[in-house]
Amino acid sequence: MRIIGRLLVGLTISMFFAWVTPIAPAEAQSWPQRTVKFILPLGPGAALDSGARLFAHRLAAIWGKPVVVENRPGGDGIVAISAFVNAHDDHVLLFSSSAVFMAHPYLHDNLPYDRRDLVPIARISDTIVGVGVPEALKINSMAELIAMARAQPGKLNSASITGMLDFTVSGFLKSAKLDIGRVPYRDAAQAINDLAEGRIQIFLSAISVLRPQVQNGRVKIIALTNRQRSNLAPGIPTVTEAGFPELTFDGLVGIFGTRDMPIDLRERIAADVRTAAADPGIRELLDATGQALNPGSAAEMTASMEDQRVRAIAIGKLLGLKPTQ
Repeated sequence: MRIIGRLLVGLTISMFFAWVTPIAPAEAQSWPQRTVKFILPLGPGAALDSGARLFAHRLAAIWGKPVVVENRPGGDGIVAISAFVNAHDDHVLLFSSSAVFMAHPYLHDNLPYDRRDLVPIARISDTIVGVGVPEALKINSMAELIAMARAQPGKLNSASITGMLDFTVSGFLKSAKLDIGRVPYRDAAQAINDLAEGRIQIFLSAISVLRPQVQNGRVKIIALTNRQRSNLAPGIPTVTEAGFPELTFDGLVGIFGTRDMPIDLRERIAADVRTAAADPGIRELLDATGQALNPGSAAEMTASMEDQRVRAIAIGKLLGLKPTQ
């Protein structure tokens, strides 16, 4: 009886460890077993969309399965994020800028998702963001712009499009005690047109949005919000170099999975993303969309996002806002 009892105990323990031991390595090796989907929070034609399609094409060749891009714009990115989270499918990934959702806890009372649902898998690129002003304003630097704003309180207006970049601008205006109007826009297209016409005087946006009007001679980029200068905008200083580091913002783009995705699978996808990023032509193609290739691991992506989250917390306190999560 004692022998039988010991056998039963041993069998029970073995069954327990078989249940809790992840089978992720095998799953990672066999993934994907079908079409992979990238869900995007922006519509076709956006720089994010172009980048997603570039990587979808290259990853499809690596994975041997189709990779499709599904655009789900609207709802301040919540439509896309909800679709991603509710899919409960490791073949459905979110391809997004962290700027889309980083300020969500301060902008929405009831979020339909938990921020822990968005687990970084790989960093892809940095969107290069510029401070645009009308050429007719005859402003050549951030210092001149701020001086004009102080000399003419309430006379200048800045475009406002919901997101972490806009949240950063609001914090900056508050800390600098600047009286600059905020004009809400639903999309960048109308904002850049109004900037070119001088109906608004300031618009912080991806240089891919600003570039056509810059080339037309109607808009000037006076600074970049990114931490480092970019060869995509040669000669233009960063806001930190200009003396306004509070406006620093990197348009961090990456791929996200759900929190129940095995770590081995996340690492496998990240490794394949690095392989795709090594394609000699992809940097040039991304440059054309105003994005600087900056591939990185899940840990690097997480660290960059944590920096943004800490800044969001500080801005929220400055603006008197409490996070919902």
